[in-house]
Amino acid sequence: MISAQTTMWLGFAFLLGFMFILDLGVISRNGHEIKFREALVWTLVWVSLAFAFNIWIYFYLGPTKALEFFTGYVIEESLSVDNLFVFIMIFSYFKIGKAHQPKILKWGIIGALLMRGIFIFAGIGLLERFHWMVYIFGGLLVFTGIKMAFGGEDQIAPEKNLLVRLVGRLFPVSADARCNHFFIREKGRVSVTPLFLTLLVVESSDVIFAMDSIPAILAVTRDPFIVYTSNIFAIMGLRSLYYLLANVMDMFVYLKIGISFILAFVGVKMLIADHYPIPINISLMVIVSVLAIAVITSLTIGKKRHPHF
Repeated sequence: MISAQTTMWLGFAFLLGFMFILDLGVISRNGHEIKFREALVWTLVWVSLAFAFNIWIYFYLGPTKALEFFTGYVIEESLSVDNLFVFIMIFSYFKIGKAHQPKILKWGIIGALLMRGIFIFAGIGLLERFHWMVYIFGGLLVFTGIKMAFGGEDQIAPEKNLLVRLVGRLFPVSADARCNHFFIREKGRVSVTPLFLTLLVVESSDVIFAMDSIPAILAVTRDPFIVYTSNIFAIMGLRSLYYLLANVMDMFVYLKIGISFILAFVGVKMLIADHYPIPINISLMVIVSVLAIAVITSLTIGKKRHPHF
């Protein structure tokens, strides 16, 4: 007999595989610039699918698990939006055209799916075996939140990236940023293209992102199924969300402050959980309220201060 837990994982794997093939394998098979309308449709598809999955969790696993999934999804989605700022800077640094960006994001998502799984199960294993790691994770989130709020703008220095420097020593680097291949042959030698270097920076950036997002959702739940599925739904919708918001990201001037508060909040939640546990419904209310205030403030006060938006 197949256990109910195994059935859930197999069902999710089938759903993820089907949507993965449909989104990344068929519709995006040929490299092209993703327009606003296409990005909007796919963003709605992934958000609707996440909500439908959440409803399934409600009836199959109960309201508590459904609330945990929704809270985790909101956290991961908000952190994903913040990561879009970094992607914009990376593409700008390497001068990657819009027609080539989907390919990088596609392979970046594939790498993220694998790395997040490793980080999630490693994080849960550490917390179950060493309870004191709760305080390490909580402190890390509080520190990251404070640093994000008062640390100034993100600085991207791909030329200092360890992987980029290592590949640069092993292979010659082509200067052709318009090439849609990761490797090309020049003068009888295999060269890497700016497309491949960009992918390396994107993948290594996701490792840094995971250092924030995984502890954040572990402050909500340690159920591997809830943690992984909420992460994956947020990641799979990231590519379309990028093209939906890339041209208007500067409008959300206070979003980073809101996200930094959320990170600090879930960090504190983790630190005091043994003595003063914060109910999941209160956590969700705080997170949603902070995001709403950050967005509304950006679109009102922020717009007045930055009229060129």
